[in-house]
Amino acid sequence: MFELIKRIVKINPGKLILFASLFYIASAYIIYIIEPQTFPSPFAGFWWVMTTVTTVGFGDYSPTTVPGRMFGIFLYIFGIGLVGIILGKVVDFYTYYGRLKMEGKLAYKGKDHFLIIGWSKSVQKTIEEILLSRDIKTDVVLIDHVKEAPFKHERFHYIRGNPTNTKVLQEANIDRANSVSIFASENDYEVQADGKTLLIASAIERYAVDQKRNIYTIVEITHEDHIRMFQHAGVNEFVLSSESFPQLMTKSMLHHGSSRLFMQLLNHTYGENIWEISPAPSWRIYKDAFDALSEQGANLIADGPDFSIIRRMGDPISEGARLFIICDHATYENLKMQ
Repeated sequence: MFELIKRIVKINPGKLILFASLFYIASAYIIYIIEPQTFPSPFAGFWWVMTTVTTVGFGDYSPTTVPGRMFGIFLYIFGIGLVGIILGKVVDFYTYYGRLKMEGKLAYKGKDHFLIIGWSKSVQKTIEEILLSRDIKTDVVLIDHVKEAPFKHERFHYIRGNPTNTKVLQEANIDRANSVSIFASENDYEVQADGKTLLIASAIERYAVDQKRNIYTIVEITHEDHIRMFQHAGVNEFVLSSESFPQLMTKSMLHHGSSRLFMQLLNHTYGENIWEISPAPSWRIYKDAFDALSEQGANLIADGPDFSIIRRMGDPISEGARLFIICDHATYENLKMQ
């Protein structure tokens, strides 16, 4: 008996489930044949078998003859042990699944996610900002070479591999990503860091052309002189990593306390923040939007990257306008529901 159980443990899960199913069905027919007066149908026998091996034991059916009870004892020993083996296999499966996910070996099947390439301290802060925001429910997928996932969260997924490899990009489901953000390496010189970033951006652009996809890419660049090279790679947005800090310091020196304003707008966890909304059908010109939003406690500041609308209140709202406002979270939620 124990030798048989040891062999069963080594069986692969598919064969084990098939064997267990056949065993339980056969046991149902056996008890039905032994005690037809107690078990009026094979299904009644199957019900008794399953309540026995799962230790539920409702007591609505139970054998009354010596042969039936002897078979029940056999079922207690072997059948319950078989259930334990199956549960052990299920636990092993989830453990194995968790290990594969931590090691970045599982493909991501979701959509509309933020795909991030490259791990660093700045990337960690970006991911935390996304995942901690009450208004962003989007998943984050990271591609990098670290051995294990550097971040744990139910909406975070890690893919380990080379981001210039088509297979790796497909495992990250780049085709259905909201955007792709490429971060510069913190351990390389400017030319090396931007060179790696440019290589990855070029590979993604080539993939987009081959697959006839429109992939929105955002890259971090360490040196302003390299921007023109990235423009040839079809990158949609550039963020200069060396520019924000000195400019923020300059603003703070010229206007004391201004840094707190910028930090507040960059952090979604407190205070007033920047939000994007769609124009209401009744808004014809920017002044209509400005007045309506002001009455509800929000400030209209831009249409896309255009901050000049404050001087063009009489101009019609452009088709496909992306209006950016500043307000608190409660006001933004109220505007979304209208």
